[in-house]
Amino acid sequence: MRVAIIGASGRMGRTLITAVSESENCTLGAAIEKEGSSLIGADAGEMAGIGKLGVTIVDSLAACIGDFDVLIDFTMPQLTLKNAELCAAHQKTMVVGTTGLTDDEKAVLYGFAKQTPIMFSANMSVGVNLTLKLLATAASILGDDYDVEVIEAHHRHKVDSPSGTALAMGEVLAKALNRDLKECAVYGREGQTGARTRKEIGFETIRAGDVVGEHSVWFATEGERIEIAHKASSRMTFAKGALRAAYWLADKEAGLYDMQDVLGLK
Repeated sequence: MRVAIIGASGRMGRTLITAVSESENCTLGAAIEKEGSSLIGADAGEMAGIGKLGVTIVDSLAACIGDFDVLIDFTMPQLTLKNAELCAAHQKTMVVGTTGLTDDEKAVLYGFAKQTPIMFSANMSVGVNLTLKLLATAASILGDDYDVEVIEAHHRHKVDSPSGTALAMGEVLAKALNRDLKECAVYGREGQTGARTRKEIGFETIRAGDVVGEHSVWFATEGERIEIAHKASSRMTFAKGALRAAYWLADKEAGLYDMQDVLGLK
């Protein structure tokens, strides 16, 4: 399978290129950077620090549309939607790890998935997706007797808050508890907020240093607290999950899938 990586010189892009080079099932078909980048024309492997791969970095997805079977996109919402439109038009599959999409933007992405297979997940980690399953089970058993708080930490460069993974956890928790996250979510607390209500789901965000990604959920009541946590120490876990999803998509019909589908957790 030929894989294209967009945002090739970013932290995730370089990790993805390394993961592809180490994979037995995939080869790097294309590497794309933004127009005007000083890396245009450079070898993608040398840029990633793993030696020559024979794939030159280009400045346009359209320019290399014939060189790949699946695009892996961890960029920004508006760019992701443009890429999805192009992939849909050319029947290219797509793995999307972009976070921060609004409900309207997600609806647009869903529309493109009617034309080509797209796997969209806030987090590609196998461990995180197993954690989501555990959270649903815990919430359904513990119910409204336990306060629920979601705490997440990421590196100082992350631009969206809370993280897509934290929001995905919130959605899973709210569904298991028969709540609407838009109505019960509380994002941070400051000042005289009053006593915590029983049905709110709280979110706290930390941005510092080079933290790859940490998420924990507290279920707390009088006399005890249960914590379910996931900590990522390397972006390679997300890259390997994305490649697993790309390979899984190969024989699928057009539609929108997520990592729960890929891992058979539904």
